[in-house]
Amino acid sequence: MVRIKNLSKIKIKKYMPSKEIIDSSPVSDISGTIDIPGDKSISHRALLLGAMAEGETTANGFLNGEDCIATMEALTCLGVRFELKDTDLKVISRGIKNFIPPRKELDLGNSGTGMRLLMGILSSAPFSSKLTGDSSLLSRPMERIAKPLRMMGARIKTSNGRPPVEITGSSKLKAISYSLPVSSAQLKSAILLASLSSEGLTKVTSPGISRDHTERMLKAMGIKIDCSDTISLLGPQKIKPSKLNIPRDFSSASFFIVAGLIGSERGILIPKVNVNDTRIGLLEILNNMGANLQILNKKKIGSEYIADIFVRKSNLKGVKVDSSLVSLSIDELPILFIAAAYAKGVTEVMGASELRYKESDRLSAMSRGLEEVGVRNEERQDGIIIYGGPIKGGTVNSFGDHRVAMSFIIAGIKAEGNLSVYNTKSIDTSFPNFVDTACRLGLKVGKRVSSI
Repeated sequence: MVRIKNLSKIKIKKYMPSKEIIDSSPVSDISGTIDIPGDKSISHRALLLGAMAEGETTANGFLNGEDCIATMEALTCLGVRFELKDTDLKVISRGIKNFIPPRKELDLGNSGTGMRLLMGILSSAPFSSKLTGDSSLLSRPMERIAKPLRMMGARIKTSNGRPPVEITGSSKLKAISYSLPVSSAQLKSAILLASLSSEGLTKVTSPGISRDHTERMLKAMGIKIDCSDTISLLGPQKIKPSKLNIPRDFSSASFFIVAGLIGSERGILIPKVNVNDTRIGLLEILNNMGANLQILNKKKIGSEYIADIFVRKSNLKGVKVDSSLVSLSIDELPILFIAAAYAKGVTEVMGASELRYKESDRLSAMSRGLEEVGVRNEERQDGIIIYGGPIKGGTVNSFGDHRVAMSFIIAGIKAEGNLSVYNTKSIDTSFPNFVDTACRLGLKVGKRVSSI
């Protein structure tokens, strides 16, 4: 059993451009059955909502990745204790009303989810905190989160709209009615978590659909919340300690879904994956491209739906992606761009400006990477146009972005030559055993360290 005093053994390092390189070589075929790690979004929420509850909350299937561990370490500074054995998590807390003032900065590492949701939680804490992170997180926008929380009564200071974030909570938060400027699960969740400690009815409306894991988990932990077109929550309410189930991460599975579509004659089976409707926009896009994929054995476990996903090699065609699917596939767009590169014809994705505010500017990173491996594309302000054609191999910089790195590693499966991806250490934030999983399917991938 790993207790909180031992978390220093897996302490998160400040992000710097890494010397780690992963080489991906073309293969004739890949196939097999693989297990994907637990859902990162839901693992974060298990930590944070469990910390807000008074008592013991347990969760199985927890993602023991660097982002979640960073969030866990920040919560220990508030007096929360944890026990972690493999993927079984126990959160032991005296509740949000009994958080202790942190004696140091809360370092969220690379975890944007951890920082943004914790801003909502700390809005009601009657003390001051400073939230910081690595160089990647320090470049990401936080003012969009701070604005509604200030309206509720929290005092928040950012650094030109970015971290570090200084926050002094209020024990007398007020309810608000707020229209989100963009469809954002993190913004919505920060407001909802703050509203649990507010007086009155908080209402949140969104211009489109976004992930609903927070709403589902709040309901599972005893919170009364109306999730119609306008989300309504009457505060204050107390979260109850609960037993939670964390399904396998669809975003992590997406890399091997596309791997199967471009390189598996015999097929790849990925069991027990989260297929929440707000997460699987990628599947609809791939179906429109002609993907040979099946959703099998769908069932509800706890508050989420899971299913087995089977894929095999397909003759993909380019498509114009409907804007309504973009927010439902925002984290999967980098690997979609690889599918588009292997497709016949032109693929157009617009309305994806949010990609510019992830761990990297993903629109720019993917466009530059595709160009480096010989794929013609046109980067636009809020999207990209990709002209399908052969991937020649070459060298790509992931800019320390885990999803960019994994996408180009998959791109090497059917490339005309070897493909090397630089700055890949960030993969550990969401998929620590990615390379081992790839090798089990027959991919030729290997790590090395640059001497430069």
